[in-house]
Amino acid sequence: MSEMNEFRAEVAGWLDENCPEAARGPGMIANGSSKIQLQPELALWLDRMAEKGWTVPTWPKRYGGGGLTPAETRILYEEMGKVGARPPLMGMGTSMIGPTLLEYGTDQQKEHHVPKIARGEVQWCQGYSEPNAGSDLASLATRAVDNGDHYVINGQKIWTSGAATADWMFILVRTDPDAPKHDGISFMLLTMNQPGVTTKPIRLISGSSPFCETFFDDAIAQKEDLVGELNKGWTVGKRLLQFERSGIGGLSGGARGVDPGRSLVKIAKKYVGESDGQISDPAVRRTLLDMNMKRAAFQLTAKRANEENKSGIPGAATSIFKLVGAALQRDTADLKRSLMGFRGLGAHETIGFTAEELKATEEFLHLRTTTIYGGSNEIQANIIAKRVLGLPE
Repeated sequence: MSEMNEFRAEVAGWLDENCPEAARGPGMIANGSSKIQLQPELALWLDRMAEKGWTVPTWPKRYGGGGLTPAETRILYEEMGKVGARPPLMGMGTSMIGPTLLEYGTDQQKEHHVPKIARGEVQWCQGYSEPNAGSDLASLATRAVDNGDHYVINGQKIWTSGAATADWMFILVRTDPDAPKHDGISFMLLTMNQPGVTTKPIRLISGSSPFCETFFDDAIAQKEDLVGELNKGWTVGKRLLQFERSGIGGLSGGARGVDPGRSLVKIAKKYVGESDGQISDPAVRRTLLDMNMKRAAFQLTAKRANEENKSGIPGAATSIFKLVGAALQRDTADLKRSLMGFRGLGAHETIGFTAEELKATEEFLHLRTTTIYGGSNEIQANIIAKRVLGLPE
């Protein structure tokens, strides 16, 4: 038996013994928040995977990761998919600030923050967009003023996902108002558990409120929590956006627990009808086949891109995957809802609809945001034109 086959057998056996039933199939995934209590079985799943370093399998063991190679990580995710195991941990900690700190953080910052992320002990949120600085992010106005051993922050952020339950925020602030707008920005970390930080949820049409307005009134960020150089935070902030977009676009390669294609087939058989073991409507069969082929082609392309990327660091091409991946997520949710027909039109707590049907409507409404956050589709198209295709401005 080859070394990789031995590893696969080891992973399969371990998952069979250690993945609780409550962590298989659709359901809640931990984000690390100290303000959200996990079900006992999900907490056990998180602890077991964290002990193996498999919450962040490619990160160095020194910081709580698994130290796995890309090939080993792919095997881990494939075996998790086979048993329907959900990721034990997801969120901005593992997908965005963790990788950024591993690249730009000081040794002290890595030692203090990264292991806590890997163990699922902290939830992070992103302090980027402002009321007058969305797509033109470099126009941000939130100020950080040097006050000896710390910075004092005043201003407002908007669309801060998960801010209401987050423990820490990574934030772009203006530290030199007289410098050109891209040069006077710094990247900092600050605790959300302080008097100077206030959050206000933004209620969405989907009924949920993952986004918030966040206000800073003399909030404090410690000097040791400046990431990178003072006034050079734009470089760090752009790199984090590449990590964010690689996650939205599916380049991160994480396990998802449920195959969307199989889920759609199951829904179609239930709501459209089934004949001789197949979906009764041939037009629906063709639509699902087309969607699954698009998804398979996207996943294979993302896999190849990961393997060809020797540095392991996402580049400008992540915008391509973000653009296409976001559209796939949106279109999959749209198809799922349409397969249910009238049953896919329930809203919030509408009487007479099942939880699955209400969830389909919520996903349909919410996943339209994937084409906006992390840089809108229009912004991604501009990046692709300039930095991938090399077209003149």
